[in-house]
Order: sequence, then structure tokens, then C-alpha cells
Amino acid sequence: MQAIFDASLVIAHRRRALAQATPGADFLMARAAEDLGERLSTVERKFTRGAAIFSVSPAATAVLAASGKVDELLRVEADRAFLGGGPGVVSDPETIALDPASIDIAVSLLALQEVNDIPGQLIQIRRALKPDGLFLGVLAGAGTLVELRESLLAAETELSGGASPRVIPFTDVRDAGGLLQRAGFALPVADVETVTVRYDTMFGLMQDLRAMGATSALADRSRRPATRRLFQRAAEIYAERFSDPDGRVRASFSFVWLSGWAPDASQQKPLKPGSAQVSLTKVLGEDGKQ
Repeated sequence: MQAIFDASLVIAHRRRALAQATPGADFLMARAAEDLGERLSTVERKFTRGAAIFSVSPAATAVLAASGKVDELLRVEADRAFLGGGPGVVSDPETIALDPASIDIAVSLLALQEVNDIPGQLIQIRRALKPDGLFLGVLAGAGTLVELRESLLAAETELSGGASPRVIPFTDVRDAGGLLQRAGFALPVADVETVTVRYDTMFGLMQDLRAMGATSALADRSRRPATRRLFQRAAEIYAERFSDPDGRVRASFSFVWLSGWAPDASQQKPLKPGSAQVSLTKVLGEDGKQ
């Protein structure tokens, strides 16, 4: 399978962001962590061992700890720097160094969108879960940075007659639900939430993306350096197409949430067609009306 992302560049971007530690740059992660807490609060059970997978931030394990529902916590990261000196496991970014059936809850915050093999990683998570173990994850989905994508594409086409991808592709919520099924999760659910952030200019957005470690790490990226003229024209197009009456511009971020359970015989399953013990006709009457 051809790699979509340069995994070493993904790590380099995140290491740089972590080293700079720009105050407030983690606002999307903070939002994702808050949402995780709300979703976890609706789960009425306790877990013995949980893992936060490739989330870089300690926010995921902090939410699990604060819930009081997980006895033991583990972080799995692609680089030791992401562990911040704390305990955890360092693993290849395309592989999860967890034994089969070793955890009963796994969470992933804003990491899966830069994985080359999302189905493969979901399968690994499902295998690491004990029967009836829970996976909760969120990734940036289709619609994320659509304004930036369009502005850069239009500017580069105008200036050079062609364009290279400068914003990564994102997964649609419908495809995400299918990925959970392919990975073998039971009771899969995928839903989407759009967050709109406003900036004075496109350059404010780009500064935040760099501070998040979220600039493009495409393997097939253009090797030609982007020019100041390109970015200036893109900022003009961005302001023309995506500004509010007060002159500020919008940036969209789509959170695609995934949840699924490792299969277990105790879980509810839909009845097979024709397996009902009482016919609908008998319930409603022979004419089909009550």
C-alpha cells in the first residue's frame, strides 16, 4: 500500500509543536478531551485497564482518570518526547505495541487522520481489547480546513496553472462508520460535529496549525517551496470567499467521533429476518390496523 503520509514528518511536526508549547494552541485537543469526557459519562460501567493511543497530549489519560471509571491507565505514543517524562509505551506509529486482549477501553484523540492504514490500526485496537471492551476515538474528518484547501488551490492554479495538494485528505463520517465495521467492531457508531473558528486572517490559522503540529505531512507533497506570493494571494482569496461581515475569516474543523465494542456473546444482536415469535399482523389485527 502506498503511503499517504510521511510518518517521520508527522512525528517531526508534533515534536516541534511540543518543544515550542505555544499557549492556547491545544484548543482543539481541549475540545476533543471535553467531548470525550461527556461521552464517557454516558457509559455505565467500570474498566480495569485503559490505553490512550497516539494522542500526543496527556489530555486523554487525564479524562479517563477523572472519570473514575478506569483502574489502570497506559499511554502509547510514537515518540518518547510525547510522554513528557511519564510512563508509557513507545511504538511505531503504524503499529500498536499492545498484547491481544490486554485492555478493556481504548481512546484516540485527533491522531487517526494522519495514519496511513486506518482500517489496520482499528483492527489492532480491536484485537488489543478484551471481549466487550470499548473504543472511543475522534479524528479530523471531511470538511476540515475546506476553506484553506480551496484558497490555496485557487491561488496556485491562478499563479502557476496547476496545483499540488497542500492540505491532507480527510475521512467522511459515512466511510468512518464502514471502517469500524471492517475492523470487526460490534455496535459501531460514527457521528460528526463541526467546530468553526474565526481568525483575523488566513495567516493566523496557519500559525495555529503549525503550533498544533498539524501542517501537511503528505508523502506525495510538492518539493517546490511555496512562495510568499502564493500565500498572499491565497489569503486574499480566503478573505474574499470566507469572511464574515466584521472582516474576520472562518476555519472549519470536523470532528468525526467513532465508537465500537470488541465482540462478545453477551452483546445484543439484531434479530434475523423472519425470526420474530409474534407476527406484526397478529399484533395489529388482520387488517393491519389497531
